[in-house]
Amino acid sequence: MFDSLSERLGSTLRDLRGKGRLSDADIDATAREIRIALLEADVALPVVRGFITRIKDRAKGTEVSQALNPAQQVVKIVNEELVAILGGETRRLHLSKEPPTVIMLAGLQGAGKTTLAGKLARWLRGQGHTPLLVACDLQRPNAVNQLQIVGERAGVPTYAPHPGATGSGELPEGPGDPVGVARDGIAHARDKQYDVVVVDTAGRLGVDEELMRQASDIRDAVQPDEVLFVVDAMIGQDAVATAEAFRDGVGFTGVVLTKLDGDARGGAALSVREVTGQPILFASNGEKLEDFDVFHPDRMSSRILGMGDLLTLIEQAEQVFDAEQSAAAAAKISSGELSLEDFLQQMLQLRKMGPIGNILNMLPGMNSGQAKAALEQVDDRQIDRLQAIIRGMTPAEREDPKIINASRRQRIATGSGVSVSDVNDLVNRFFEARKMMKQMAGQFGFGGGGRSATKKVPKNPRKARQAKKGRRSGNPANRAAAGAPDLSNLPPSLQQLPPGLGNLDQLPPGFDPSKLNFGKKK
Repeated sequence: MFDSLSERLGSTLRDLRGKGRLSDADIDATAREIRIALLEADVALPVVRGFITRIKDRAKGTEVSQALNPAQQVVKIVNEELVAILGGETRRLHLSKEPPTVIMLAGLQGAGKTTLAGKLARWLRGQGHTPLLVACDLQRPNAVNQLQIVGERAGVPTYAPHPGATGSGELPEGPGDPVGVARDGIAHARDKQYDVVVVDTAGRLGVDEELMRQASDIRDAVQPDEVLFVVDAMIGQDAVATAEAFRDGVGFTGVVLTKLDGDARGGAALSVREVTGQPILFASNGEKLEDFDVFHPDRMSSRILGMGDLLTLIEQAEQVFDAEQSAAAAAKISSGELSLEDFLQQMLQLRKMGPIGNILNMLPGMNSGQAKAALEQVDDRQIDRLQAIIRGMTPAEREDPKIINASRRQRIATGSGVSVSDVNDLVNRFFEARKMMKQMAGQFGFGGGGRSATKKVPKNPRKARQAKKGRRSGNPANRAAAGAPDLSNLPPSLQQLPPGLGNLDQLPPGFDPSKLNFGKKK
């Protein structure tokens, strides 16, 4: 969604980095380009004005003029102001001290409330909660049935005593009071000891009095701990007007952005928080239930400015990759024994993280023209083709690809529906990649066949004896003196591990630091 904005801002800031000193004219020209980029992205005009004013005031002050690298300082200012627009710090859900915590969803019809209810419930279940969905959308045809299906897919029960409107749009006979359903749903949750209740409410095609009255009645009846306004990020300036109407008519405590995977300009995401004053809590970037995550303003800003989002990438990898399999694969990489079966398992785990293009887009520098063109050429079907080729091999062939001769390659190609050249490409590239990974492992001192792994004996006999003594000694200080790197001079920001990597302060099982060889210091 932010591709065009990211490309425009990235180009502007890259031009700025090439200048050693910045004049007021340079700052004005940069601010003008940023203003045009934001307006083209459909960001609300008041938001753009305030954003540009703050950037110019800071860029023309001593903060930049006294900096060693003024251009980098301006980039830092833009990033900080963008983070401020998006909400500053990440805001978490407020959970009730006495369960159940009640979360009410509100918004227009078509914003994706019902699907989002299932995504939120699945996320809550993954956080160790026991959520319950309550179907209070009795106007939209089959909305109750849709919520039940979504809840079943998410593994979460649904409270739906009333079937709601049928496919013909007519309400069935019997009571159809959404306020009563909401109140009974909370009582049911207390009785069955669910600790979180997600209430799905009805929407309209536009803001009207009936919509606001019904949403306000449900709010007053259940007294929710959180009222989340669900907004379609693709509707542009209408998102801001709708958010203001719900803020004044119903009131909400947080915003959820949906359809961030669309091709719209995405200005709503940069406008809603600034205009309404309420934080963005979650973001949905796809149709699958797993396409949902906490909204981090700093990470979103980093993505928009082309700096990547490595923390989110790490968190997604932690959820998908099996630690034991990854450790075993790392050991095989360092020894040069990685097989096609290991490669296939790693590839299948990678696919669980989502489209390959989305994963690569989280890496820094991927908004440049050349990198973006390469991303557009990424085709997930190529991975399916590679998987079919590997599946067409026997277990012995996957374990030892060296035995795959011409006749075997012909059989594999016929069985997997590809050409022999495709099989040749896979096998040849696998051998090249395995060799390269082994060399890299050797260069970093984890064994393998890199040039750095070769022992170098110091010319001075005294130094040789000291190095030998240091390697043999069990004293960590001696081992550090034998060549381990000194990390004490790193900046404070790099001395703390990012969230989710807290276990990196422990050495892997069987890892002996005394065997590390970092080469001769020049």
